[in-house]
Amino acid sequence: MSHATTHPRGDRATRGTGGVVPVLAFAGIVVAVMQTLLVPVIKDLPTLLGTEPSNATWVMTSTLLAGAVSTPIMGRLGDLFGKRRMLLTSLAVMVVGSLVCAFTDDLLVMIVGRALQGFAMGAIPLGIGLMRDELPREKLGSAMALMSSSIGVGGGLALPAAALVAQHTDWHALFFGAAGLGVLAMLLIFFLVPESPLRAEGTFDVAGTLGLSAGLVLFLLPITKGSDWGWSSGLTLGLFGASAAVLLLWGVMELRLKAPLVDLRTTARREVLLTNLASIMVGVAFYAISLVLPQLLQLPTSTGYGLGQSMVVAGLCVAPLGLTMMFTAPVYARLSAKYGPKITLILGLLIIAIGYGAGLGLMSAAWQTIVISVIVGAGIGLAYSSLPALIIGAVDPSETGAANGLNTLMRSIGTSVSSAVIGMVLANTATHAGGVDVPTMEGFRASFLIATGAVAIGLLLALFLPGRGRAPAEAKPQLRASSEEDAAIENAERAVRALGGFQGRVLAASGAPVPRAKVTLIDQRGRQAGAALTDGEGRYALRVPGDGPYVLAATAAGHAPHAASAAHPGGERPVEVDLALPGESEVLA
Repeated sequence: MSHATTHPRGDRATRGTGGVVPVLAFAGIVVAVMQTLLVPVIKDLPTLLGTEPSNATWVMTSTLLAGAVSTPIMGRLGDLFGKRRMLLTSLAVMVVGSLVCAFTDDLLVMIVGRALQGFAMGAIPLGIGLMRDELPREKLGSAMALMSSSIGVGGGLALPAAALVAQHTDWHALFFGAAGLGVLAMLLIFFLVPESPLRAEGTFDVAGTLGLSAGLVLFLLPITKGSDWGWSSGLTLGLFGASAAVLLLWGVMELRLKAPLVDLRTTARREVLLTNLASIMVGVAFYAISLVLPQLLQLPTSTGYGLGQSMVVAGLCVAPLGLTMMFTAPVYARLSAKYGPKITLILGLLIIAIGYGAGLGLMSAAWQTIVISVIVGAGIGLAYSSLPALIIGAVDPSETGAANGLNTLMRSIGTSVSSAVIGMVLANTATHAGGVDVPTMEGFRASFLIATGAVAIGLLLALFLPGRGRAPAEAKPQLRASSEEDAAIENAERAVRALGGFQGRVLAASGAPVPRAKVTLIDQRGRQAGAALTDGEGRYALRVPGDGPYVLAATAAGHAPHAASAAHPGGERPVEVDLALPGESEVLA
């Protein structure tokens, strides 16, 4: 047993975390609202801003581009300087952007304000990272599921709310409301969410940030504007070519840096790469229904297939999409604990496919669109909830923010591709009626088929994800996991045996194992380098970021805290450290 020491650092489990999940989820919903905030008035934007329709689309495009660029950047900044700090910064920029939009009718100023609003999308991966750092394991599954689903929840709930406001008040009230929600989210985070002590090593990669931003803009710009410019035009093809060149050079540069913005070697791991590619497909499927159903519901019945509903009713019919995603979070936690996030992702994709398949024949009544929204929302909720768990299980804790930022970026790329492709399909299949071009039922069904195809590709990618592996044959026998915590300990022990780290047991003074004790790994600079809960037999396993001296601090209900110093020589050989917890009445060693 290692020499025992005391350490002043407290255990996060002793702090109240009851408000962390709802506050972070609320922040995620608030920033996601920015994506669909103007959907109810999108057809009126040219008149409201006194410009051409092609120019007015930049009000939506700027938000999308800014959100895509900011997510990996804010994730890396959060890993380096504090996730809570960067989360508050993201929301502050969103509030400023909302106020800019609220006081202008000028197109250029509006585009700038909308870009600032989109900057807040980095809050979602930051929230996921905070949850991982702050919450006990038994709460983490459903919490991350809710945070990940907040992208869809916010987008779905914003449609009826924004429609109601736009229909009965001046449209600038939408931006005042967004600013108010942002301020409320900031206050709740400031008072109820603690800062994570976990920090990544290295410095911020400025050159990598500029390169990635330029490459993404060059890639997403022709995707969002290709239908207007022409997919075979020199401008569209030139931007795609420039994007490929910039991203290639950026990748070469990142591989040579010790502290890159995105660790491409980690990103290239099979589980990370396949999860990110599947995320693109889920993003395509999510946005398709958001584009099709509101238009179908609002088209006049004189077309023969339009449902003739008002803006508000159309929003209410699509709202179950977001509500269902919210309610699937606890369902996901149970399914994932039993079967793992890979199986949950596959199940979610199958449900999405069923929803779109049924939608091909269920477009003749408003109630049918509600059924489609519920089914697709349940599937997307399960799929979105699985993604952060798959990513977090494959990366080091210090890379959580950047890795989830990149995953959120992949979803944004999926929604961008969906918007461009489905917009092109609806435009090319439109018919001329009453002096305007209106989408046809053929275009709606083709859009659903495209979404189904994306789901099929995502399903194929998910099937190749690694599942829950078995312990190596030479390893000591393992008890059968009876809970999500035990399964996580077994997985962690396998990782420690493969990559090196600390493992052992937490025991009471009597020698009995202490289940659900919190073991925190602290490096020589006094920073947290990892944390774990013991299983039913008192076992724990912790990976280490590198060789050197560490302190392992253990706490559990009914026992005084205890800490032990230990050194890890590096390499793949695990170091055994058992920790003995004295009773509350005993004197610390």
